[in-house]
Amino acid sequence: MTTIAVTGANGKAGRAVVADLLEHGYDVQASDVNGVFGDQGDLGTPLVRADLTQYGAAVEALAGAEAVMHLANIPAPGIFTPAETYNVNSAMNSNVFLAAAQLGLRRVVWASSETTLGLPFDVPPQYAPVDEGHYPFPTSTYSLSKVAGETTAAHISGWSGIPFVALRLSNIFRPGDYGVVPSFWADAQLRRWNLWGYVDSRDVAAACRLSLDADVSGASSYVIAAADTIMDRPSRELLAEVFPAVELTREVGEFETLLAIDKARAELGYAPAHSWRDQPEVNAG
Repeated sequence: MTTIAVTGANGKAGRAVVADLLEHGYDVQASDVNGVFGDQGDLGTPLVRADLTQYGAAVEALAGAEAVMHLANIPAPGIFTPAETYNVNSAMNSNVFLAAAQLGLRRVVWASSETTLGLPFDVPPQYAPVDEGHYPFPTSTYSLSKVAGETTAAHISGWSGIPFVALRLSNIFRPGDYGVVPSFWADAQLRRWNLWGYVDSRDVAAACRLSLDADVSGASSYVIAAADTIMDRPSRELLAEVFPAVELTREVGEFETLLAIDKARAELGYAPAHSWRDQPEVNAG
């Protein structure tokens, strides 16, 4: 079996990724700075505590694996001070990337962020759908840490020859989280910050797994979002109301995402299978 190291394995994305890899026959080498399960249940594989701000811990977490899915980071701005967010995330990213190069892993897949594209859109986007070319526009030290990570990945990939795949993940929803969705519908301003985007944790897991074997080289980046918006109104109507000066660069489907996933579809084979529209907690009423 192929062994995949998963950092941040006890997090929102990490738990879904571990479950998906195990289901598809991979061995998983799981690590997290929070090495306890609390009330979330067993991961299905041992979890090692690792502080990836320490280079030696990163080497230990990755040793023996063929590839790494690096999901460990402070997950959003506002949780810690701006400086700590940047410093911690940058240290973790550079340590994991350098450890992967030292160990000769065959691939690095890691969690970048939709925030690198200009979120929150207090300043309107330059165009829509927003794609990989709408970069870099960091507006917080959190998003700056991801931009710095993508730059670091490009150089280490060039030195090592290892393909690095950065997934610019949208706002993650897990099964059971969708009960709040109807509360967004009355006011289009509530979710303007990311053009009404979201992504299901199971689709994040699929994107990570597909990235392991996608035919890519160097350091590449992909927007990973659901196929639709989180709203019950047409996408074109939402954009016209909230961002009237923003031009659509192509036709979009009625409820199609305004965070373009075309590149991920074409190069990774990413095909999001989950929508809030299918979730029982939304449709129960």
